[in-house]
Amino acid sequence: MTIDWRYTDERDLGILSVAGYLGPHAVHRFAGAVGWAVARGTGVIILDLSELRGWSTEGQVAITEAARRLAGAGRRLELAAIPADGSLVPTGNRPDIPVHPDLATALSAHNRRLSSPEDDRQS
Repeated sequence: MTIDWRYTDERDLGILSVAGYLGPHAVHRFAGAVGWAVARGTGVIILDLSELRGWSTEGQVAITEAARRLAGAGRRLELAAIPADGSLVPTGNRPDIPVHPDLATALSAHNRRLSSPEDDRQS
């Protein structure tokens, strides 16, 4: 089982949405998605896990590694809507990773909001 991902750049904020199961077989694909986001945006990346069905220990470690990678680039990773267990596997010295209950709350923390289909209409 693997993951699907989508990246949206919102000025100085990126949203990386991941769906599926973040397990050992999806870690390489996830790292590629993070690389894509790092290369194409600036500022904070919110990792939207609203559609994630679950994660393994390897998947959680991959998220921690993504946070380290972003910190090395002077950026930060934040999580939105993590799976039910509500925690990441501790991996020693890792950057602080803020966790938000959902994407709307994460965006609100950055004075942003979810766009609705009406926002995309032109008059």
